[in-house]
Amino acid sequence: MDSKYIEQLLERYWQCETSLEEEARLRAFFSGNDVPQHLLRYKDLFVYQQLLQETRLSEDFDARVLAEVEVPVVKAKRLTLTARFMPLFKAAAVVAVVLSLGNAMQHSFFSDVKEVAAADTIGKQISAPSVALSGDAAVTHEKQLIDSLNRVDKKEEIKE
Repeated sequence: MDSKYIEQLLERYWQCETSLEEEARLRAFFSGNDVPQHLLRYKDLFVYQQLLQETRLSEDFDARVLAEVEVPVVKAKRLTLTARFMPLFKAAAVVAVVLSLGNAMQHSFFSDVKEVAAADTIGKQISAPSVALSGDAAVTHEKQLIDSLNRVDKKEEIKE
């Protein structure tokens, strides 16, 4: 073939304007041995395309791909009612432990101080409002609190 014609086909090939027959002519030209020196750089491209067209998949290709792609069957796990509520049971246990420790720490911190804390009707300890009272009323109120605490302590000793 004429190298001018091949150069024109190459120009059309790079602009994507060639037909399939013209591309086949280019592949046939570059697979031969009489390729001009200035066109040798394109030879590998067309020879490679021809080799790719000849490459075929093996007969068991579909079976191998399907074996890799198929998802294994996963059986549903049956949950009992206890298993469903287990996180709630754990949270309730944590809350119970924290409240128990807090209550134990509160009693251990305030067991020494009898002048400042007074027993409430619910059993909680509260601070005496002696700071807010002024003068003799503050002293009288503090004495009343101490007297009531002493009476509570005496009642507890009698019960024991």
